[in-house]
Amino acid sequence: MIREIAIVQAIEADSLLVTTELKSGCSGCAQQSNCGAGIISKAFSDRRAEFRVAKPAGMQFKPGEQIELLLPEQMLTRASLLIYGVPLLALLGTALIAQLLLGMSEGSAILLSLVGFAGSFWGLKRWFQMRDVKVSQLLQVQQMH
Repeated sequence: MIREIAIVQAIEADSLLVTTELKSGCSGCAQQSNCGAGIISKAFSDRRAEFRVAKPAGMQFKPGEQIELLLPEQMLTRASLLIYGVPLLALLGTALIAQLLLGMSEGSAILLSLVGFAGSFWGLKRWFQMRDVKVSQLLQVQQMH
């Protein structure tokens, strides 16, 4: 399980409005003060994400309370494979179809591949937007002791 600390902002009938602090990958490196990524992460260090999660039955929450959000690792793995794999397959597949099956010139195949690549991002974005409610329902909420 992947764990994240969140703060309850508001309580609704069947959901909780929570915020989490977006973390940068650059926090423990010795080169943090010299690295461009470290400097940029310091400039945008106060970033928060706000979203709704399903309220577990039988638990009482209050605004300002810290809770723990749990996400199954398999869900993150699947989403990563989709986000990285689908555009790559779209790019290569479109290029192969354009050049081998349709007999397009190399330049035309490249342009069509880029269109397929961009289209895969658009399609994934729409697909993830439609599934957003389901993803937030996969998060498990636990009260911190």
